[in-house]
Amino acid sequence: MTPTGNLAANLVRSADRYPDSPAVRLDDVILSYAALDTSSARAAGLLRERGMRPGDRVAVMLPNVPEFAVLYYGILRAGGVVVPMNPLLKEREVAYYLGDSDARWIFAWHGCADDAGAGASRAGATCVIVGAGFGDLLGSATPFTDVADRTGSDTAVILYTSGTTGQPKGAELTHANLSTNVDVFATDLVQLEPHDVIFGGLPLFHSFGQTCGLNAAVSVGASLTLVPRFEAGKVLEVLQRDQVTIFEGVPTMYVALLGAPDHDKRDLSALRVCVSGGAALPVEVMRGFERAFGCIILEGYGLSETSPVASFNHPDRIRKPGSIGTPIRGVDMRVADEWGKDVPAGEVGEIVIRGHNVMKGYWRRADATAEAIPDGWFRSGDLARVDDDGYFFIVDRRKDMIIRGGYNVYPREIEEVLYEHPAVAEAAVIGVPDASLGEEVGAAVVLKPGQTTTPEKIQEYVKGQVAAYKYPRRVWLLDALPKGPTGKVLKREIRPPGDES
Repeated sequence: MTPTGNLAANLVRSADRYPDSPAVRLDDVILSYAALDTSSARAAGLLRERGMRPGDRVAVMLPNVPEFAVLYYGILRAGGVVVPMNPLLKEREVAYYLGDSDARWIFAWHGCADDAGAGASRAGATCVIVGAGFGDLLGSATPFTDVADRTGSDTAVILYTSGTTGQPKGAELTHANLSTNVDVFATDLVQLEPHDVIFGGLPLFHSFGQTCGLNAAVSVGASLTLVPRFEAGKVLEVLQRDQVTIFEGVPTMYVALLGAPDHDKRDLSALRVCVSGGAALPVEVMRGFERAFGCIILEGYGLSETSPVASFNHPDRIRKPGSIGTPIRGVDMRVADEWGKDVPAGEVGEIVIRGHNVMKGYWRRADATAEAIPDGWFRSGDLARVDDDGYFFIVDRRKDMIIRGGYNVYPREIEEVLYEHPAVAEAAVIGVPDASLGEEVGAAVVLKPGQTTTPEKIQEYVKGQVAAYKYPRRVWLLDALPKGPTGKVLKREIRPPGDES
């Protein structure tokens, strides 16, 4: 009998009920539920043959391709812990993620084999390239057709995230965290049915794409149609071709689709609900998109540490544009002051969250966990207000995190690289408003006395060290960074040249 504690049990159940239905699609490549079930069993068998034990961490560094689903459920099925990684990461980042999580294996897409292989070597991990020949490798493994027995409190996924200080931390999400969040999203928020087709353009290595896309689809036997790279024309083609019923995206995706030429010539009548998250959706974008595409957008809010969904504009309640809605079933949200006490309605405070969605903790970071969840309430770092009806409105981010086109960029990480440049004395990384991406990464740099270099050379230096979405597109040199009386850099006073706002 298949245990229910393991998130992978959802796949086995859906494969039993809908074996011939499409589970995951990438253009002409379609994996039925039966095929996904079989392939994941072979992936689990492969890992077990190589000595993987329940609780072992296994990294997956893939774009949105069917093999991600195969390996994700294969690792969980074998009792392992998935460590999803962005395929744009460079060698130093790969080595850190693998070393910190103590992952013994990494499955990497052939397009990022060099950085993945070099990072794995530095971390003492085994790198398995997913490309030509991977199917034969899977085919040679003896399928592990059962599902490893895991409890709801066992860790299923470690998602790396970070504030503005220190190295990225791994948020431990349990089988219960993810299973419950998936159930609430699928049942309460989008009323997901087996005949639904979900747009899979959100990165599967991120919690939004994983929970609301892949895991939600598999939980009910729906289909997920993948797009590895978001390009508005291609996306519109896929939405029409596959008769997508549920679109999930970040605000920049809605902006891109709205601005795409000939978007009105596509038949998108199958769309019944759109979901937005990852950053605040401008109200005018929401209204413009709904007018153009005839489909309502439901905006929600969450973080990696909350599996991710915490609040939502529920379909059976009044929707307030500009609001992130109300807490989902089983979750409590408050707006609190610095001492954790509620602030009056309409006043600004920090969002704190309690419920089934809150992570177990940060992997091997007891101090960071205690700081984030000091009293059972998770401190989000996001500032908001709540109105008299209980609807939440994001005001600002307490953390300096930059959201560039839906990707999180953590200034401290980029600053660390800048400080390694031999000519750099000081550096501060900030978000610069950008019309298409929401925010662009900017870096103000002070050189060491007697040193000379150019912003372009500094940019190229960082570009070679971090993923492509992270390096600063705007770099400028200053004589000094603005500082407060204690010597702390005042980022709020830093403006790129030409920006006097």
